Order: sequence, then structure tokens, then C-alpha cells
Amino acid sequence: MMQQTASKTPQQSADPDAVRTTRQPSANATMPVELTVNGNLYTLSLDPRTTLLDALREHLHLTGTKKGCDHGQCGACTVHVNGRRVNACLLLACAHAGDEITTIEGIGQPEALHPMQAAFVECDGYQCGYCTSGQIMSAVALLGEAVGPDDAEVREAMSGNLCRCGAYQNIVAAIQRVRGQS
Repeated sequence: MMQQTASKTPQQSADPDAVRTTRQPSANATMPVELTVNGNLYTLSLDPRTTLLDALREHLHLTGTKKGCDHGQCGACTVHVNGRRVNACLLLACAHAGDEITTIEGIGQPEALHPMQAAFVECDGYQCGYCTSGQIMSAVALLGEAVGPDDAEVREAMSGNLCRCGAYQNIVAAIQRVRGQS
């Protein structure tokens, strides 16, 4: 006959009267993070859980990048990191120290619009405007990607950016205008 022995799990203590302590992160725990945004170097003190989106909006006050779904599904938070489009709501800011981050504020100004911004205005691709910055950032990145000439291929390449107003035809027209396809 085999005798079973009880093994202690990590939650069990040899001393039943011992007080178990767990280390909780301090509400004030921050770390220094240097971010290069739109060509400017910023030194921030951030909670290590801060998303790139929140660092841009709440700490740098660059509010052109929008918080939509906060789950990486709508594209309203699209920015460029090292020239590639990304959803800023899915990235931790501290992971992008040393990277070149570009927001909508970094691609053009009211007196000198980026050609894509001008095309969005000309083609009425902005409707309510909420998704516009993410749409434009994706469209600018698309210019450097291998995307075929057809509207269907542009729509596929832009499928990560949603527009509740349904301005998709105008957005595609704006992109095609800049690409010289219209």
C-alpha cells in the first residue's frame, strides 16, 4: 500500500499564522523614457504601462492622434514608427525609446499641407474628421508600400482604418490622386 504525501503549493506556508505579503506596483512607479516625436527629443517620466498613444496625447499633448477603440481595431491611433504605420494604442511607449515616431502633427502644417492632407480636403475624404488623422497616416505609409494600382488594392491596404461616416470612396480617391492613379 502506497502512502501519499501532501506537497505544499506556493500559496501554502509552513507557518499557518504567517502573514503573506505580495508586492504591488507602486502607483507612483515611473521610469525615464526618451522619445523622438516629429523630429523632437522628449524626456518623459512614464508609468511603464503607458501606451504610446497615451504618451502622445496625455504627456506630449499631441492630440491629433485619436483614441478610438483602444484595441487596435479601428486605426484612429495610427502613427509611424521608423516609417512604418502602427496602432499606437497597442504599443508601450517605453519600448520605443530611440525610435523615430511621426504623428499627424509631423507631416504637414495648415500653411504647408502634406500632399495627402491636401488631397483629403480636395476629395472630401474627412467627413466628421475623427478617423482622418489615422486614415492620412496610413495613406502616407501606403505610398511607400507595394500596393497595386487598383482601387480594390488600395481599399485592402487601408482595411485597418475604419470610417463610421462611410467616406471610403473619397478616401480612396484622395490616395489615388496622390499616387497619380486618378
